Amino acid sequence: MSPPTRCSVCHGVLDEEDLFCPNCGTESPHPQQAAPVAQLSTHNFKCSGCGASMSYDASAGTLRCPFCGSLKLEAQPDAQTLIAEVVVPFQLTREQAVSQMRAWLGQGFWRPGDLSTQALVVSMTPVYVPYWIFEATTQTYWTADTSQTPAGASGDWFPLFGQREGSYNGLLVGASGALTAAETAELSPFDLAPGVPPEQVDLDNAIFEQFSVPRKYARPLARSGLEALEIEACTREVPLKARNVKVSMLVGGLTSRPVLLPVWIMAYRYREQVFRFLVNGQTGSSTGRAPFSYRKLIAAGAIALGVLLLIFLLIFAAQK
Repeated sequence: MSPPTRCSVCHGVLDEEDLFCPNCGTESPHPQQAAPVAQLSTHNFKCSGCGASMSYDASAGTLRCPFCGSLKLEAQPDAQTLIAEVVVPFQLTREQAVSQMRAWLGQGFWRPGDLSTQALVVSMTPVYVPYWIFEATTQTYWTADTSQTPAGASGDWFPLFGQREGSYNGLLVGASGALTAAETAELSPFDLAPGVPPEQVDLDNAIFEQFSVPRKYARPLARSGLEALEIEACTREVPLKARNVKVSMLVGGLTSRPVLLPVWIMAYRYREQVFRFLVNGQTGSSTGRAPFSYRKLIAAGAIALGVLLLIFLLIFAAQK
């Protein structure tokens, strides 16, 4: 593959569709870089329920969408799809993933008390979910207010400014079309060290989602993630309490790689409702949706009302 085209000013990587550098706004030359590496993908389907585009297990019998549980799957013709450079294998077993879900269901006061015992697992599928890994350096100028005021100052806050340089490796941006940005973020981080080339993983007999977020649209999300990290880093440089932290950030050397990361996707049923639960197939971190106990809400409201009534009666008795 030919080397990527870079901006003449900030040296950020340019996509072939870019008219201007997304980092500094410099007009882009007509890039000569090749398109991202792709391969012919077979055994494709699209879910009519949630719209997920998947390459499914060729050895599977009845097919069910792992993201929404729908059986309404439309076969798609063979197509060229983006190849992941790295695939991180599963380390969590099915039993460990179920145990993680049971423990998660038992947490939270506002959930039904019998949720962890009565929830029925409807489907459970190991899926390789697409992400982009970004690397970049940053140069940031910041301003903020600190509660550490100089001697003799009349105010409670004092303005500060400064600059810092940062280096980031392994920033993940989800490229899934079925999972939300919040879900892919809550499943992070992943340890990328055990990752292997895709030819070392039997993807013909595994389910993996195709890349739905091109690099062109993932890079602004990566920049937003870098800015959030820089705000946190600059806030730590402010002595004592900080407020009004503002940053002006220049990103350099922004590069990315497409990867597939392991996620257990489970659907469970509770009182005729189906909910989705996700487990990081490497670390066990999880996220999902759970039902809300209206009985507990009504009970809490009744207790609060009773306390207010008791206070009112005590005040009324004291005034006599």
